[in-house]
Amino acid sequence: MDDIVIRPAEPTELDVVAGLRWRWILESGHQPVTGREEFVRHFVDWAAENTGSHRCMVVVRDGEVIGMAWLAVVQRVPSPRALLRASGDLQCVYVIPGERDGGVGGRLVEAVLARARDLGLERVTVHSSPRAIPAYARRGFAPSPRLLHAPVTRTDLYP
Repeated sequence: MDDIVIRPAEPTELDVVAGLRWRWILESGHQPVTGREEFVRHFVDWAAENTGSHRCMVVVRDGEVIGMAWLAVVQRVPSPRALLRASGDLQCVYVIPGERDGGVGGRLVEAVLARARDLGLERVTVHSSPRAIPAYARRGFAPSPRLLHAPVTRTDLYP
């Protein structure tokens, strides 16, 4: 386990990160709406355009990216108690199948939370699959009776 490195993704790795996202959708049994090459191009362009709000962390073992997680940072309305406010949303946490259940994903989540603290974020939320809820709970995530959500898009597009 100590032979892994968790760090911000480099721009030259975004095509590999896109490949992980592609792989995840296929593993989930969902059908892509585009071809792989088109998706990778779109993903890399999107990531480059959204560096101010979305930060990608990767897990690397022996020079190979084996996992990713994104921290979406949202600026919040100023308050008389805090003029600069922001919160985060943990998104797209993925570790390749052969590296799961050994603590890699947990270390990745911890690294993202450390980055959120460094950025001064007030909180980090996550929309989890049922399987991952215990892993997030071990890292301090807890259900909130105040956090509500309303579906506003077609839910059949997202896993």
